Amino acid sequence: MTHHIRTLTADEVEIAISWAAREGWNPGTGDAAAFLAQDPDGFIGLFEAGELASVISAVTYGPAFGFIGFYICRPDMRGQGYGRAVWYSALERLGSRVVGLDGVLDQVDNYARSGFVLAHRNIRYGGLPHAPAAPHPDIKALDALLVPAVMAFDRRHFLFDRPGFLSRWLLPTEGRAFAAHKDGGIAGYCVVRRCGSGHKIGPLFAPDAATARALYGAACGHAHAAAPGEPIFLDVPEPHAAAREMAQEAGLTPVFETARMYRGAAPALPLDRIFGITTFELG
Repeated sequence: MTHHIRTLTADEVEIAISWAAREGWNPGTGDAAAFLAQDPDGFIGLFEAGELASVISAVTYGPAFGFIGFYICRPDMRGQGYGRAVWYSALERLGSRVVGLDGVLDQVDNYARSGFVLAHRNIRYGGLPHAPAAPHPDIKALDALLVPAVMAFDRRHFLFDRPGFLSRWLLPTEGRAFAAHKDGGIAGYCVVRRCGSGHKIGPLFAPDAATARALYGAACGHAHAAAPGEPIFLDVPEPHAAAREMAQEAGLTPVFETARMYRGAAPALPLDRIFGITTFELG
């Protein structure tokens, strides 16, 4: 084989995201900028005779944690070991860090052979939602002045710092972030962003179901105003019954599931406060 593996350029990351769209993963229209802001060297590609054959992301969150996503081989180049080659490159890049991923369910055994252990499933709910609720007085659109406070709140739920990512994610060009305010502080937040199909909400972090519903309503209202009649998607940790109930009450139904797996000690995520994960690609 004449292949070589290297870090992708920003333009090549856009190609990887277009492949994800083709696979039906429905990435956001502005995802690349936020992903690269967290780790500019986090996307890896294998090139065969100068053509991009397979891609993967191995994004670092400091020295302790990393996350694998965008694991795709071009359909006409499958079966030649190109996917396996970038997989091992991703693991090598992340080194001794604890590593997470959201994998398709039929690949769980393959990931297990590389030392990954199933933590729980995540369920993508989607569909045409019920009419959004009236705005809640404690829910306000996020502005740049509140970004540091939301980053601190995010740290208690994601458990690792991600300032580069959040600096872009919280102020999307085609979307909006909303924060719940209580006693002069942040009591929850969510982000809704435009995708190839409809809008996705993620993350949605809140201390209780009432706050989560109010945040969801604000995000859904924004999406409805921007693209009426288009679907909403929310990725919910399966163990969180209240989050699943909220999605179902909103008129959403399961679209597909992933397996959240970790190599190394799984972070003790506060799943009872995670009503929507941020993204299958970066955790």
